[in-house]
Order: sequence, then structure tokens, then C-alpha cells
Amino acid sequence: MTTYKLIATAAMGLEAVVAKEVQNLGYKTTVENGKIMYEGDEEAIVRSNLWLRTADRVKIVMGEFKVYSFDQLFEQTKALPWDQLLPVDAAFPVSGKSIKSQLYSVPDCQAIVKKAIVEKLKSSYKRMSFLDESGPSYKIEIAIRNDVATLTIDTSGAGLHKRGYRVGQGEAPLKETMAAALVQLTNWRPDRPFHDPFCGSGTIAIEAALIGQNIAPGFNRDFISEEWPIIPKDLWDKVRLEAESQANYDQPLEIYATDIDHSMVEIAKENAIEAGLGDLIQFKQMQVKDFTASRDYGVIVGNPPYGERIGEEEAVETMYREMGEAFEKYPTWSKYIITSHPSFENLYGKPATKKRKLFNGFIRTDYYQYWGTRPPRKES
Repeated sequence: MTTYKLIATAAMGLEAVVAKEVQNLGYKTTVENGKIMYEGDEEAIVRSNLWLRTADRVKIVMGEFKVYSFDQLFEQTKALPWDQLLPVDAAFPVSGKSIKSQLYSVPDCQAIVKKAIVEKLKSSYKRMSFLDESGPSYKIEIAIRNDVATLTIDTSGAGLHKRGYRVGQGEAPLKETMAAALVQLTNWRPDRPFHDPFCGSGTIAIEAALIGQNIAPGFNRDFISEEWPIIPKDLWDKVRLEAESQANYDQPLEIYATDIDHSMVEIAKENAIEAGLGDLIQFKQMQVKDFTASRDYGVIVGNPPYGERIGEEEAVETMYREMGEAFEKYPTWSKYIITSHPSFENLYGKPATKKRKLFNGFIRTDYYQYWGTRPPRKES
């Protein structure tokens, strides 16, 4: 086994959530904006891809160095041990970005990195002619920031939010990774009721069910690094079998998903069935003002309309007021609402216990947290 420097990338505001997940897998972390850095072997790559619910991707860091000229970029890239990861027939597209750096032409940087890796592989594999790139794929990125170049290889392929269960979606679907984070930032436990009153395509409720039964989010999908010779197929099989044994399919769950739009409720049902969770989530067409609950100490997580479209604001503000009135009747329930609306607390009718800044895509939002009363302690 080889030890690699790894990065789990994260949406702005979710770094601490992703770091905690990585730590729960047993790895020590260092956190920067949008990046959680840690070290691990091939098994760490497999486990990270299979288990991280809130990370965007898992990348191997091949090298990091100061760079002020194209010659430096070429030579330092060529000096890296590409032949230890890439076979002779590797396909390796190079993407790039540059921020506040002397080497600002991204296409030139990409071309130079590509040429340097080609020269390294030709030398290592004693090839005089071109490389045919007919084998497994390795997505390489050159990212230059403040004249520091970082070269990475993506181990995930499609972003980790693509769990494989979404057969339908609405106009502005919430990413699965963000939905999982919204659930993990609450005080919900699987023995409590859970309700999403704006379920849309069902993502929050589905992610809650996956968390509630401890099902690995990447269990039903493929990863680009499954084709790599450096990670044996039996290692993927072993980690998947472990994940299967750790899932608690017998955990009863009380999860409700409702929406005002009947067609979205139907889409949400289809997505839940695709995820294998159709029996665990109760779907219903309903307005938020009609919310009722028969049990105490539940958790509500909602991603309502933000009122950003023309002509929508007045209806959204009315709905926020109705939401506050409906939820006020359930003081034992904890409510968590994500929105970009600047006057949400005033419209809802009370200030949040706590709020957290998050980015839903490129929209800056606040996650308003209203903590319910704590259940009485059980006598020991």
C-alpha cells in the first residue's frame, strides 16, 4: 500500500461537516477553504468515495510548488512520479484554473502539463512514439493560485453528489451532498420523526433515510478509480461488503416528505423507489400551513422557495408567515430552514436559535435553526 496526500473538496461553508466525516473514517485532517486534506492509502481512496456524504470529490495531490514561468511548470511537473499511478496506456485529460498568478493563460498551462506528463511517461516506459491513451482514465487538474501550482488527479469521476437514484428533478434541485449536510447539521436521530415540508424531488428525505439506516451514499454507483490498476478490484469488493454489513436495514424510520406540487411528490416517490427507500418515506401533497404531527420531538428540515423570481416574492412571504404560525404549535420540534430571503426571521415570526451561512450552489443562504425543547431524561 502507498500513502497518498488526499483532498476532499467541499462547498463553501461545509468544510467542518466534511472534515468530521473524514475524521470519522479514521483520518487526521487539515482544513482550508473548500478543501479537507488528509493522508491515506488505496483503501482510504475507496472508503472516502463510498462513505463521504457531503464532499464533492476526492483527489490525489501529485505535487505542489511555486511557479513563475512555463519552463518551471514543465520541469517541475515532469519531475513528479506520474509513472507510479498512470499505466502506459492511461488516458489523461488535463483541466485547469489560474487565480492571481503570473501564469494566467489556462490553455497554455494545460498544454504544458500535458506535454510534461507525456514526456515523463515516454521516458519511464521507454516509448519513442506517441502514447495511444486507450486505457483507464485519469482526470488531471492544474490549479494555480497566488503562483502556487497544485496538480491533482480526481478519483471520483462524476461528482459525489451523483448517488445514482435521481430519475427526475425540478427546476432548481438541491445537491444530494448539500441535502445530507442539512440533515447532519440538525439534532435528528433515527428514533425521531423527520419531516421535509418542501420536498421537491425528495432529496432531503432520501438523504435522511440513507443516514438513518447508515447506508453508504456511494454504494450504488461507480467511480473513475475503479478502473485503475493501482487499486485492486478485490479491495473495492471488500469495502463494499463492509459497507453492506454496516447498513442497518432493520432500523425503523418515520420520515415524511410533502410538497404543494403534486407532480413533484410523484417525482420524489420515483427517486425514493430508485434509491431502494420507497417503503421508508411517506409522501403526500400538502401545503406547509397544513403541517400537523402526532408525535413530539421531531425534526423539520426545509428548503422552501426563496422568492427570487419576478412576481414570486409576495406569495413566498405569505408562505413564510403561515409556516411560522403552523410550526409554532409544535414547540418540542426542531425546525431548520435554508433560504436566501433577508427578512426570513421577521416573516417567520421569531429569531432563530442559531444560523449558519451556507452556499446553495452560487446562492448565499442562511440555515435558520430553531431548537425545540429537549425531551425529558429517562430515569436510569
